[in-house]
Amino acid sequence: MAKKKEKKAGKRMNKKQLAEKLMQFFSERPNDVFSLKYIFSELKLTTHPLKMLCIDILHDMRADDYIAEIDKNKFKFNSHGKELVGTFRRKSNGKNFIVPEEGGDPIFIAERNSAHAMNNDKVRIMLFAKRRNRDAEGEVIEILERANDTFVGTLEVAKSYAFLVTENRTLANDIFIPKEKLKGGKTGDKAIVKVVEWPDKAKNPIGQVIDILGKAGDNTTEMHAILAEFGLPYVYPKNVETAADKISDIIPQEEIDKREDFRGITTFTIDPRDAKDFDDALSIRKLKDNLWEVGVHIADVTHYVKEGGIIDREGEKRATSVYLVDRTIPMLPERLSNYICSLRPDEEKLTYSVIFDITEKGEVKDFRIVHTIIKSDRRFTYEEAQQIIETGEGDFKEEVLTLNMIAKALREKRFSSGAINFDRYEVKFEIDEKGKPISVYFKEAKDSNKLIEEFMLLANRSVAEKIGKVPKNKKPKVFPYRIHDLPDPEKLDNLAQFIARFGYKIRTSGTKTDVSKSINHLLDDIQGKKEENLIETVSIRAMQKARYSVENIGHYGLAFEYYTHFTSPIRRYPDMMVHRLLTKYLDQGGRSVSAVKYEELCDHSSNMEQIAANAERASIKYKQVEFMMDKVGQVYDGVISGVTEWGLYVELNENKCEGMIPIRDLDDDYYEFDEKNYCLRGRKNKRTYSLGDVISVKVARANLEKKQLDFALVD
Repeated sequence: MAKKKEKKAGKRMNKKQLAEKLMQFFSERPNDVFSLKYIFSELKLTTHPLKMLCIDILHDMRADDYIAEIDKNKFKFNSHGKELVGTFRRKSNGKNFIVPEEGGDPIFIAERNSAHAMNNDKVRIMLFAKRRNRDAEGEVIEILERANDTFVGTLEVAKSYAFLVTENRTLANDIFIPKEKLKGGKTGDKAIVKVVEWPDKAKNPIGQVIDILGKAGDNTTEMHAILAEFGLPYVYPKNVETAADKISDIIPQEEIDKREDFRGITTFTIDPRDAKDFDDALSIRKLKDNLWEVGVHIADVTHYVKEGGIIDREGEKRATSVYLVDRTIPMLPERLSNYICSLRPDEEKLTYSVIFDITEKGEVKDFRIVHTIIKSDRRFTYEEAQQIIETGEGDFKEEVLTLNMIAKALREKRFSSGAINFDRYEVKFEIDEKGKPISVYFKEAKDSNKLIEEFMLLANRSVAEKIGKVPKNKKPKVFPYRIHDLPDPEKLDNLAQFIARFGYKIRTSGTKTDVSKSINHLLDDIQGKKEENLIETVSIRAMQKARYSVENIGHYGLAFEYYTHFTSPIRRYPDMMVHRLLTKYLDQGGRSVSAVKYEELCDHSSNMEQIAANAERASIKYKQVEFMMDKVGQVYDGVISGVTEWGLYVELNENKCEGMIPIRDLDDDYYEFDEKNYCLRGRKNKRTYSLGDVISVKVARANLEKKQLDFALVD
């Protein structure tokens, strides 16, 4: 009976009454986020008409900016009053906006109301009164924190003044430079310019030249410009190099006496052809039938680089070496990275090692982590080691073949535990002495690469387990882990829908192992098919990014509960942190370090890794455009590799160069972007361009300044 009454009462509630109820509901709990379902239940909206009325009112309240939709059908009281703090996003088309710190929709800031805020500045804004059915708008009233005040571009020098013309898509105006602030720069020079002021009434910011990189178009100039664009250093500080030059390369006898001696045991390195920094070596000897001792020996960088010293501070700041197409920008000075610490053949070297007693089936019977001294017998390139694996002939063939057999067993185990198998090829350029790309080739991971990879993974995992695995009642000591979260559920669903059109299926629910095994099954199924590269790309997009943290959640992609980075201290700062903490905890029984300090170092390292990867991609893009400069007008077959509202990205089959067909060039119809199905669809003729479609294109334009290739459709 009561239920019937409630329904009747519900029916009698009109729009005004329900709106008042909703306003009271949100204002009483201003910090909470509510789902639609929860609102229905709390306000006892049991009938369909009432629920529909409620949704209607919620949309009105959102349009009036009374509430914000934080996520799909999740609402929160819009607590911002007249003022708000957020991150400013500058657009060269003048459609600037800020992203509020407290979440919610971006707020439009017209150029005239931007107070000349720069991209990513932290600003305070004043909100304008909300106009119905219009986006929220505001005005910058204070710049709280500048994000970036240096820009890279090309100088244009007139008689009494100059400009820096930037290719930066976030700056609509060129930077004005007074003649006396040019530092000798001439028209056509690439330069780094610092913005020193931007007067209220001035159209252009005013800057001064910090450094001249060289003539635009010159290879070294352009590579340095890419580094500078990402805020990465392109020269090594002299005082740091001087400090490295003072480090002795002579190993004192008392240091040797403290270490396990592996100089008499067969040891070698396997690295890329052009590598100079060998930071890992493998040793192997037979203990008895079906039991081998395998040593993973890593350059003992922290023996030479003292914590808090000038070299360490520079390494911490850089956090990683950067690998551009034609050069390496090392994390540590070259005297250390290519000479003292590099495990070069026939030279005695100090190492930090994980020594395994392991069977031919990859079962680890025992392992220990010790400081050692080694003397490498041979430096193999991957190609040379591959030759031995394929022919069974060559130097140290028994050792190489045994290591390969163990590595294959380790790899098989890893995949049966649910590790994900992304075996991607790398695009590489053959470059002449002037840095010009003359050909493109693809580098695939072969058995020799996988051999090294498996032993490095095993060492990294064993080190992480040594510190992270503790008895139930004990707390593990603070340690930097390499972590990788589960895939984003929404992206996984999108992937499942996307691959269905090609006739494939994956599991989107179940245990971690169930999901990863079904992804592996998919990757096996697509091998050799024309959609292979495309589905692999979309699958990778569904994955989270791996990062560093002291909070261990395991590594999903590798299917390891504990994982860290120990094996590359010459080129990664987290590995140096791991070496120091291992020594502190294992050798000296030291107390745990500060979690806050190390989490900050982990965050910094993760960020720098991402920036370095972006710079690397930009250098590849530059070389791709340079490679295609003399191919304008030529026709190629390709695959649609990306779909956006501004056009189609196409990857050419022959050389994997990627360019874009701008939406303005698809002039046979008005095209709409369907984000869910990765396609553009013509409104009138219903023609569809989808991710993965095979397509013929002509090279229309190659703009080296913008690192941009434009293609035109060939019908």
